[in-house]
Amino acid sequence: MRCIISSFDWLRGNYIGGVIDTNAKLAAFLPTLKSATWLALDTEADSLHAYPEKVCLIQISTTAGDELIDPLAKTDLDPLLDALAVHELIMHGADYDLRLFRKHHEFVPRAIFDTMLAARLLGERHFGLSSLAEKFLGVKLDKASQKADWAQRPLTERMETYARNDTHHLKPLSDKLKLELQNKNRLGWHQESCARLIVECSQPPVVDGDSIWRVKGSHALNRDALAVMRELWRWRETEAIAANRPPFFIMSHEKLVDIAVVVAAHQPVEPLLSPRMSPRRRDSLAAAVKTALQLSPDQHPEILRHKGHRLTEAEMRRYRELERHRDAHAHKLGIDPTLIAPRATLGDLARDWDKHAPELMNWQRELMK
Repeated sequence: MRCIISSFDWLRGNYIGGVIDTNAKLAAFLPTLKSATWLALDTEADSLHAYPEKVCLIQISTTAGDELIDPLAKTDLDPLLDALAVHELIMHGADYDLRLFRKHHEFVPRAIFDTMLAARLLGERHFGLSSLAEKFLGVKLDKASQKADWAQRPLTERMETYARNDTHHLKPLSDKLKLELQNKNRLGWHQESCARLIVECSQPPVVDGDSIWRVKGSHALNRDALAVMRELWRWRETEAIAANRPPFFIMSHEKLVDIAVVVAAHQPVEPLLSPRMSPRRRDSLAAAVKTALQLSPDQHPEILRHKGHRLTEAEMRRYRELERHRDAHAHKLGIDPTLIAPRATLGDLARDWDKHAPELMNWQRELMK
């Protein structure tokens, strides 16, 4: 029988109400964490409600039950992170969580088991947690709190239930997926892929100051409009941080581009502005536009040209051969071809196999030979 989990129908044996939000509560939990034979982990952030985003909740499941840790409370999380570091962490779609941990807490795990990645390597086309829990465990999850504001306190009962569900089922799900990976001789693929994911997510992001502000649609702008676009983006970042709201709440990418176009064409901006925009914000936007207009032409951003190397006829033939080879393996294995090698990688391999083949994981390289 399908098991439907909601805030009104919880596995009461494992439900422990409340949140760990003091050093004393955390200290009491640490022995359980340190002695755990397995550990499932997830986080909740407020990227839909605040800017910049922050980790608002850490969910942990062990054999002892499910716990919620509040990183927004004045709690020293270092002992928690030290305890996590000695475990393999069962996670789902770990890349975002790993980047959050690296950015906000300088934490990089020793090892992970990513259930989303496992499902993809098994050929699952629907690999969200809800889909996998329903297929493999017969559990239908309540996702009503998916877009909740996780910085709010106190959490509602429904939010707590949602958060606990995100880790409660990861261990039985990982057991089933791991068995299937073993049966298909793909467990090594998964282990290598998880290790690669940890490395990639632990790298500090490289910020290109000449590209970060080039939003969708800005590639079509001339240099005059690009100068305006750059200042508008800086204006929006300042407003978003001051308001603690995501930039798209301040102004959409499309509207930024539209304003840059009309300013560069010496047309009025006012028709493009919302009547609800405050006088202060109008004034600050006007100041940003004025700054852009005062720049000399040599200070305007350059129009970026595509610097990619066009494949020669011989390279294109190798590309197509590699693509057919990859797709044949993917079809036989029942997996997404891009897991073996995305298009950009195929292009690199077609240009110089010896240089780029080492960049592949071992299992990918074996399939591409």
